[in-house]
Amino acid sequence: MRVALFVTCLADTLFPQAAVATVRLLERLGHEVVFPEGQTCCGQMHVNTGYPDDALRLVRRHVRTFAPYDTVVAPSGSCVGSVRHQHTMVARRAGDERLASRAEEVAGRTYELSEFLVDVLGVTDVGAYYPHRVTYHPTCHSLRMLRVGDKPLRLLRAVRGLDLVELGQAEQCCGFGGTFAVKNADTSTAMLADKMRHVLATGAEVCTAGDASCMMHLGGGLSRLRAGVRTVHLAEILASTEADPATGGTR
Repeated sequence: MRVALFVTCLADTLFPQAAVATVRLLERLGHEVVFPEGQTCCGQMHVNTGYPDDALRLVRRHVRTFAPYDTVVAPSGSCVGSVRHQHTMVARRAGDERLASRAEEVAGRTYELSEFLVDVLGVTDVGAYYPHRVTYHPTCHSLRMLRVGDKPLRLLRAVRGLDLVELGQAEQCCGFGGTFAVKNADTSTAMLADKMRHVLATGAEVCTAGDASCMMHLGGGLSRLRAGVRTVHLAEILASTEADPATGGTR
């Protein structure tokens, strides 16, 4: 299968290892991955903060960039949620029905990584090896907008060597929420403190998630605590093998 990688802004600028891991994983499973160079931001931030005209320009670009591809995959529930639930709305509100129709078509073949693996490819065991104690944070958009359910957990349970520990109050938001963390810093920090308390209670070495934004928020907090817990994107764990030095193996 030929897959277009929708890299997302945060992965591109701050967490490129998540994007690289997504490519490695999909190629290992036998698929061709291409990177459409015309891609930019999906416009979620602009929609959520009240800049519909700016968002419309980004929706147009996104549709134009990804329309030629039958399958689009992103290592982000948040950005895929925006493509599915905001792009058609933005176009329709602007009175551009043709764009709305094309946006709906692109959205219909755009997938978050875990749902692509489980629902489209029909796999849960991707041949990964990751000998660490891990807990999983289900991000709000993947949980509530995309409803990926237990797909990430099913993938993690199939990883050899991985000790998966249940996270208490897992469905509770980490407090990021995009610009929410800036506009409501005190509330965001309190929510982060609660989430970190539950993460630390697991005794995990690694906290994983499917969104770089939540990892950035959690990782920053855990780093300041010097807790010894790392944040690692789900794609990085699934891409790891015994031949990967990061897992303790040798090439």
